[in-house]
Amino acid sequence: MYRRDFLGLSLAALATPTFAAPRPYTLSGAGATITYTFQLNGAPVKGTVPIDTANLTIDSTNLAASTADVTADVRRARTGLIFATEALKSSSVLNAAAFPLARFQSTRIKLGPGGRLSEGAVVDGKLTLRGATRPVRFNASLFRPRGTKPGDFSTLNVKLSGQVNRRDFGATGYADLVDNTVAIAITAEIATTA
Repeated sequence: MYRRDFLGLSLAALATPTFAAPRPYTLSGAGATITYTFQLNGAPVKGTVPIDTANLTIDSTNLAASTADVTADVRRARTGLIFATEALKSSSVLNAAAFPLARFQSTRIKLGPGGRLSEGAVVDGKLTLRGATRPVRFNASLFRPRGTKPGDFSTLNVKLSGQVNRRDFGATGYADLVDNTVAIAITAEIATTA
């Protein structure tokens, strides 16, 4: 389990020489995964899509100006059911053959209480899926991994959660079996590149 005290991720703690602003981050060796959950015939089904690239900048002097640009290859989407996986990637849902990449770009970050990128922070952005770009919102948490020293921000953990309506992106297939709302949870370990 990760440390949940969010040490050093407030404006006061980040304004140190060891955390100069702005600081670029990308995926660490641990990588990242998007987990999605949808209702299939009334039963929840979970699946995953690995994140290919994540370019993030955390600005210690203005945390709200931090940015994220993330892509995932939906051709690598998986569920626990082979028929559901193939249906998911079909032309009437994700249309993975024609639109292999999904992309999220942040447009606004609202800090949590105490000016933190955790405990109530919200990230607004644009999600491009199936060639359609729509606004989305994620709840966000950013914190140091368990066992790291106070003031060590070389590696951070990110958690995002939210939901999208698949119809907004033209993913309308199997409407008689699959609900429109898809819950999304993203977990990533990121490491500084500077």
